[in-house]
Amino acid sequence: MGADTAQNQAEDAVLFEKQPCQEGALGLITLNNARKFNALTLPMIEAIQQQLDAWAEDDDVRVIVLCGNGEKAFCAGGDVRSVHDAIQNAKGRPGNDGERFFAAEYRMDYTIATHPKPVVCWGQGVVMGGGLGMMNASRYRLVTPDLKMGMPEISIGFFPDVGASRFLNRLPGSIGMFMGLTGATLNVADALRVSLADYAVPNDGFDELMNRLRDQSWTRSPETNDRHLLETLQGFAAGYQLDLSESNLERHEQFISRICRGRDVVAVVNAILNTEAESEWFQAAQNNLRNGCPVSAHIVFEQLHRGLQQSLRDIFIMELIVAVHCARHRDFLEGVRARLIDKDHEPRWTHKDVASVPAGWIRSHFTAPWPEGEHPLQDL
Repeated sequence: MGADTAQNQAEDAVLFEKQPCQEGALGLITLNNARKFNALTLPMIEAIQQQLDAWAEDDDVRVIVLCGNGEKAFCAGGDVRSVHDAIQNAKGRPGNDGERFFAAEYRMDYTIATHPKPVVCWGQGVVMGGGLGMMNASRYRLVTPDLKMGMPEISIGFFPDVGASRFLNRLPGSIGMFMGLTGATLNVADALRVSLADYAVPNDGFDELMNRLRDQSWTRSPETNDRHLLETLQGFAAGYQLDLSESNLERHEQFISRICRGRDVVAVVNAILNTEAESEWFQAAQNNLRNGCPVSAHIVFEQLHRGLQQSLRDIFIMELIVAVHCARHRDFLEGVRARLIDKDHEPRWTHKDVASVPAGWIRSHFTAPWPEGEHPLQDL
């Protein structure tokens, strides 16, 4: 892909606006790939990174807002079909666009999380995978009643990345482990209950939010702006009494915490699969795990235990190591083929079940594939 073509794709698929306020300005980033549920591509990520870096140095920009175009999704995650194709086209060549996608995505998420300007994310509809990574890197997270949130990577032979080794670990009980192993989908009540979101807001409230933000006099102090932004968002959300859907987690969280806290991944997986569940939500989670990649289940277990003691920087460094290994091994390509390309939904995983995966194979996924000092994210 030529540089001009990539730039044009990014310009079409992500939009940037600098909107004046009473004092200062807002930086608005709009994912504009609604036909694909605003799935992220490498050109989009690189364009967002460039704009975030520019706004970090722009004294006029005081607050940044992330949103997605269309009614269905903020972001359904990375465009894994394009990543799959880039890896296949590289024919085993390392450092290809598929691997570069993960490095660029994690750098972008780290930049959002550490940005000197507060970032607000409007999470409408589908917020999955890489979309959840962007949302959880943001300072403030607003979600709508039609929210569908999750980390479904086990279904395609991958793992919950984009900082999930941190934000899944922060969930109460062992809910993060359950989400990673099963790809369970959360609704708006679930997300608020476990603090994966801050405020529930109406689907048609975005224009009003932007009007309120533009009507402010922002200062040159990030700390003052952050306090002022918090008050503004609280006031905005308090104006709505939304009829939130019933929390699936509320019905199951004590049981989930009990069965997912063990140190043996095989025992935890068997406990989930052998439970006689009456709710369709739990049954769907079981089916995701039952049909998911056995290697992915082991990686989830290992990454969350390692992530407990790691900084955000170290988490992204670890996750890129694992992502590159997944990209170079068969299960990820096979999972994407089965789920998204041929759509036969019959992936042929390299191991028949979780008990069959050698421990050494999992350890190798956490060993850097580059010479010392050449990790693409070492400068974070």
